[in-house]
Amino acid sequence: MKSTTYDKHPEVPVQGYDEQAWQDWPALLVALNARLSDTKKTVLVIDCYPGVRLDELEQALQTQFAGSSLLNVEAARKNQEALHSLLARNLTDDRVFGVLSCHQLTEFFDPQQLAAMRQRVADASGLVIVYGPGAALVHNGDVLVYADLPRWEIQQRMRSGELGNWGAENNDEDILRRYKRAFFIEWRVFDRHKTPLLQRADFLLDTTVADNPAMVSGDALRAGLAHTVQRPFRVVPFFDPGVWGGQWMKNQFDLDPSKPNYAWCFDCVPEENSLLLRFGDVRIEIPSLDVVLLHPRELLGEKVHARFGAEFPIRFDFLDTMGGQNLSFQVHPLTEYIQQQFGMHYTQDESYYILDAEPDAVVYLGTKAGTDPQAMLDNLHQAAQGQTDFDDERFVNQIPARKHDHFLIPSGTVHCSGSGTMVLEISATPYIFTFKLWDWGRLGMDGLPRPVHLEHGEKVIDWQRDTQWVHQHLVNCIETMGEGDGWREERTGLHEREFIETRRHWFTKSVTHHTRGGVNVLNLVAGDEARVDSPTGAFEPFVIHYAETFIVPAAVGEYRITPWGKGLGQQLATVKAWVRG
Repeated sequence: MKSTTYDKHPEVPVQGYDEQAWQDWPALLVALNARLSDTKKTVLVIDCYPGVRLDELEQALQTQFAGSSLLNVEAARKNQEALHSLLARNLTDDRVFGVLSCHQLTEFFDPQQLAAMRQRVADASGLVIVYGPGAALVHNGDVLVYADLPRWEIQQRMRSGELGNWGAENNDEDILRRYKRAFFIEWRVFDRHKTPLLQRADFLLDTTVADNPAMVSGDALRAGLAHTVQRPFRVVPFFDPGVWGGQWMKNQFDLDPSKPNYAWCFDCVPEENSLLLRFGDVRIEIPSLDVVLLHPRELLGEKVHARFGAEFPIRFDFLDTMGGQNLSFQVHPLTEYIQQQFGMHYTQDESYYILDAEPDAVVYLGTKAGTDPQAMLDNLHQAAQGQTDFDDERFVNQIPARKHDHFLIPSGTVHCSGSGTMVLEISATPYIFTFKLWDWGRLGMDGLPRPVHLEHGEKVIDWQRDTQWVHQHLVNCIETMGEGDGWREERTGLHEREFIETRRHWFTKSVTHHTRGGVNVLNLVAGDEARVDSPTGAFEPFVIHYAETFIVPAAVGEYRITPWGKGLGQQLATVKAWVRG
């Protein structure tokens, strides 16, 4: 195991609010109690993201506030059968794909029971505590606390069997179905609900670590988020094994050696990553999506926000098959298909930037010239039924993959990374819309067959993307855009059907960049270390290391990247992505 400079827990330091952050239940409950009024009646509302451990919260409240009226808003929630009827159209029968929800949280509650709970609060005296997901629907709160946690932590609780979906007793249901319900429905509904609450909350409660909560004042939280969008920052990467996973990340990033492999690293997926804010001795972990929801214009820029809303449209992640296996052979939906079938407003275009590769590594990309579509589909259907293996040699281009190659993959293009590659995937964010066409006859890590979606995939394959077309339009379409003292800029993509532009800078001296009113996402793809700073001193210098992805908010404007520390004397390279136009 090698020593690594890759920072697995990057933080954003926030100055001036050290006295407004607290760690562990005794300290934060004392701070909360100090905020409560001594008048005849005070309503404390603790609204929660679904997945917060309510039993832990209840125990702490009962210990500190014995004798108060304690109301769990979930008592007013509709029952399982009513919720299933409400959500059936969005859930679908599919194991993986649903339809994006436009529900409002009030639809999940029984109106009469909600009204009765409001009346109980109105009739009560003394301290009244209303808590649980949706608690602010009962009362605005004289004091409002929002209890939050990142989606990645929610997934860990789901995988362990601790957590089912909100309003469903389904802890033992297939994890893909639980994730589907969360992705398409719950998270959408609760993000809409929590955004205005975060804008006025008196406190943010970080419930990520069991029995070790942290809390920060609402003013400090909002100051921290406002500070974050004025400087480059990183979100917290997470790593996950997979049936095809490799060993490169385990060795390069000093990861848990007991894991069989690591397939994925989500290094910049703000929908699911955490953001760590440091207030003196207290570290607050929140969903990085919170900064997108509260500061979309400063983060994304006016044009990107106008196009995508409060959604981060660019994803950087790693796919590791070094010492592993081929990814599933797959295709992503065309824009009209993802809109009509799943309610998403843009599709999953992507690209593979090769960080490292074994000598015989290949990328599967596009169909071979002369391929008969029906013959290939027949072969895929036979393979899906276990009658044969898919004849990839006959139907699919296998293109040698070398370090720093860049393969473009607009939706509709059949593709996958072969074994022996370390891929930096640069893509649009709708990241679960992979239609597997063939999975090499494997079972998943759970011992179950991995879902294959031929019924979707066969409807979106672009059969014109054959050998000649792929080599002309998708393989190393690299163009020098400019050069100067100690630097060279290259355009590496993406394809004209993809909204992301990528540029690579090779440099031994400082390179000046500018966000030009749109968010930038970068990765240091060559060299050990570099420093990001502001020519005007607008933000504190920010040091990055090999393979780290970082976000430069639109509001930053001009910034510089310079070799630093171990990177001095090396030729470094960054790959930068932004939204065209």
